[in-house]
Amino acid sequence: MGEGEWDDALADVENLVLPALMHWQSPRFFGYFPCNSSWPAVLGDLLSTGLGVQGMLWQTGPACTELETRVLDWMADACGLPAAFRSTATYADGPHAGEPRGGGVIQGTASEATLVALVAARDRLRLLDPALDPRTLVAYCSNQAHSSVLKAARIAGIEHLRSMDVDEAFALDADALEAQLRSDVDAGLRPFYLCATSGTTSSGAFDPIAAMARLRNDHAPHAWLHVDAAWAGAATVCPEHRGFLGGLEHADSYCFNPHKWLLTSFDCDLFWTRDRRALTDALSVTPEYLRNSATEAGGVIDYRDWQIPLGRRFRALKLWFVLRHYGLAGLRAHIRQHVEWAAWLEDQIEASADLELAAPRSLSLVCIRLITRDGESPADADARTRSLLERCNATGRLLLTHTTLPTDGGERYAIRVSIGSTHTRRTHVEEAWDAICTLAADC
Repeated sequence: MGEGEWDDALADVENLVLPALMHWQSPRFFGYFPCNSSWPAVLGDLLSTGLGVQGMLWQTGPACTELETRVLDWMADACGLPAAFRSTATYADGPHAGEPRGGGVIQGTASEATLVALVAARDRLRLLDPALDPRTLVAYCSNQAHSSVLKAARIAGIEHLRSMDVDEAFALDADALEAQLRSDVDAGLRPFYLCATSGTTSSGAFDPIAAMARLRNDHAPHAWLHVDAAWAGAATVCPEHRGFLGGLEHADSYCFNPHKWLLTSFDCDLFWTRDRRALTDALSVTPEYLRNSATEAGGVIDYRDWQIPLGRRFRALKLWFVLRHYGLAGLRAHIRQHVEWAAWLEDQIEASADLELAAPRSLSLVCIRLITRDGESPADADARTRSLLERCNATGRLLLTHTTLPTDGGERYAIRVSIGSTHTRRTHVEEAWDAICTLAADC
């Protein structure tokens, strides 16, 4: 295109495209979870695109592979993850004693990580029991788990997925899980995959990893335990926010998304495993045209075997740029200020005559609803809360989203206020609260 044609294209972007977008990078975006971006990440992404590396094999991009391995190890250290997830961890015994065992890879999203872990779990059990009937396999998660667990089960052809009840904090009920495991084993079924959610989408609830690991060991010792911390995992760069990781040392895999809350552009999911061979056994397909001496020697990582697609970008560059620019101090400050502002918002809600918390505050996520009036039904209170959400978003001064949370009487409607945008400042949170309060008084 010539100069004038570029001007026309950019004018069309401004006049046709931008008005029809949801502006995820707005400082007044409090919906869903954040989708962070920053100029170091944009530059890293631009460089990745410009270099045009195809990093499917070590041979097709040695630096691409080596940098990703090191970045994942650095992030494991930064987040206080168990040593078994680092690329330096080895198998202690068995036929592969001394070989590399742990390690990390950048997936596109946590949904992909969930599917990869489930496929590895299925195939690991098949290797242990060649006579396994796939129709007997059972996977487990809470009824607050991300929809990607159900989608992964469908893609992998898993017929049985148990969506477990939750406790009063909306976390998976360990007693209910134990009863279901016992029932399934007694019925001749094979539990093979447990997914613990650390920071659910609806309320930010944390499933009990340690209890799930214990139940796995007691009732299905060969089952895979995956921990999905897509949003909340970013907070573990701060040592004070690592409490929900208790029991992670017993998990087979773990993931979180820096593209949600760690200043790294979409898409970027960090996935670690303590059993890399289970991944490669399940996902490796090697036609003749991909064979090479480096792979055959067994001393390199081919990340094509750690993911669903064959091809992959130079994914580590943008996260590397973010780490180099902000450092851990900058990333921690980013997380801490959002948590602090959410705690302030929580205090305002608790002092309000019109609004209440619909769930315990989770890091920077606050769920609210209008207080049920005397003589009012929960359904009518929910209708008013829904009207409040619509009115807030209609102002154009903020964007909020909703969810429903289980109660003894069914489900209750709630408004989610998720603080985390790169450009959000405390003044934006205060302005949002003022708008919510003003409109709540009329609902």
